[in-house]
Parts: sequence; C-alpha cells; structure tokens
Amino acid sequence: MSTDETSRFVRLRVEMVLEVTDLDALTGTALESIAAEYGEPVAGGGESAEERMHAEATVRADGAEALASLVDPFDLVSEVPGVELAQASWSSESIEYDPDAEGWDDADDGEEGLFLPRDGDDEEGYGDTVAHNGKNDG
Repeated sequence: MSTDETSRFVRLRVEMVLEVTDLDALTGTALESIAAEYGEPVAGGGESAEERMHAEATVRADGAEALASLVDPFDLVSEVPGVELAQASWSSESIEYDPDAEGWDDADDGEEGLFLPRDGDDEEGYGDTVAHNGKNDG
C-alpha cells in the first residue's frame, strides 16, 4: 500500500465519562427509540418482536446499555465535510468514577485505557464492557 492509500483512513478515538442524572429519562428515551425503530408490536410475534422485547429488556435493566443504544457514531461525523464513516464500533459500561483518584488523569502518558479506573477485579481491568456495532448480534 502506498502512503496515499494508508493516510486516507483515520482512527478517531474518543473517551467520555458521562454522569446519568436522570435514569428514567434516559431509559424512556431509549425505549422510544426502540419503538420508532421496530414500529408497532405485531400480534403474532416473530423474530422482530423477539428482538424488540430483548432490546427493551436490555435498556430497562442497564443505564449504560440504554445510553449506548442512543449513541450513533455516524451522527458525530455525518456533517463533517470531506469524510465518510467507513467503520464504527463503540461500547459502554457502568463504572465507579472518582476524578481525584490515582489513575483517572493519565491523558499525558499515552497509555491505552485513558481515564479508566485501574482495578484488579477482572482479567482485563475494564469491567463488563458491552460492545455495540449497530447490529443485533443476538
């Protein structure tokens, strides 16, 4: 590959910590989005009805999942001139947040996992991450 071919693609990494101040509003908005996506429930069920029920149960059970269901990376770049989204993936997780704790402000050290707490409770140190790629993988 030439330099021109490889330099056309840019990986943009964004890390945010959001505070959920109204879980009911977040969940309600996620449920409204699911209803708009799937339309009116169909009286015989079917695969679409099962997917909708699964999506609704998931966002009701987890605020991080509700937030992730509303985030669309395409929306972040859709109006930026001269770029086209080639691929996107994102994830969300509930975390304990303490900006004063050691390890939260490691932006200057260039390490992966910026702003993520360092805990030894799980194998990778990142908690239970829920990955999203815009598709229902079941």
